[in-house]
Amino acid sequence: MEFTFLGVRGSTPASGNKFNKYGGHTSCSLVQLPDREKIVVDTGTGIIGWGQDLKKNQGGRSLRLSILFTHFHLDHLMGLLFFNPLFSPSTQITFYSSLSPKSLEKCLSSLMGGRFFPVKFMETSSKKIFRKIPPGRFRIAGIQISHCPLNHPQGALAFKFQDKYKSVILATDTEHPENGIDDELAAFAFGADYLIYDAMLTPSEYKAGKKGWGHSTWEEGIKVAKKAEVGRLILSHFNPVHKDRKIDQILSQSKKKLPKTLAAKEGQKIIL
Repeated sequence: MEFTFLGVRGSTPASGNKFNKYGGHTSCSLVQLPDREKIVVDTGTGIIGWGQDLKKNQGGRSLRLSILFTHFHLDHLMGLLFFNPLFSPSTQITFYSSLSPKSLEKCLSSLMGGRFFPVKFMETSSKKIFRKIPPGRFRIAGIQISHCPLNHPQGALAFKFQDKYKSVILATDTEHPENGIDDELAAFAFGADYLIYDAMLTPSEYKAGKKGWGHSTWEEGIKVAKKAEVGRLILSHFNPVHKDRKIDQILSQSKKKLPKTLAAKEGQKIIL
């Protein structure tokens, strides 16, 4: 199983040479087994370039892929409007979320059309299927998937992707409890090979007025990773004002408390 980071920023994209090391696109990830259907998690701006490359490499062949949504804040959706396969009649996309199929279709349709976009969502050429994420475990393209609720405004989901005995947890948007840690997330992630965790804020930024915003810190991520006994912690969903140098500093601080900590980079692959 391969897990690829296509976008690792939160809130808004960031551009400029001071963001090149970790990348400036918003949240989007790719999960796949070789020669199997591709699974995309969230459609932040990271999906745009990948969609362009996919179109070039696909030629005229048909394409099937699944898209899972952790939640519906704009930084996790905005790339869908410019995702080339959405406009291709040879593409079939199955959309998954915590909403009912009808509500999911309505939610995505609200992004496009009217005064906001020249084409309506349901008028794009791809074939679309809408599904509610089932309780417990389910499978897509040979990968076992399960989920856990996160503390985030309007709600969000963490996902676990498992292939045989290897697993990765994606918890992009979550806020830690006022006291202690998120025990439900720690239990969900227990023993995972990788925990990808929301490092949007530094501890000082959180204390200086960001409480209740639905995001966490590298320090809290370490607490969860230790409690869950994960193999590696990967910090992600970086603040768009945090330049590469700042993320380097965050990573350095994190490694002092948990040496096996990484920082997510756009284009980085995890091979399990």
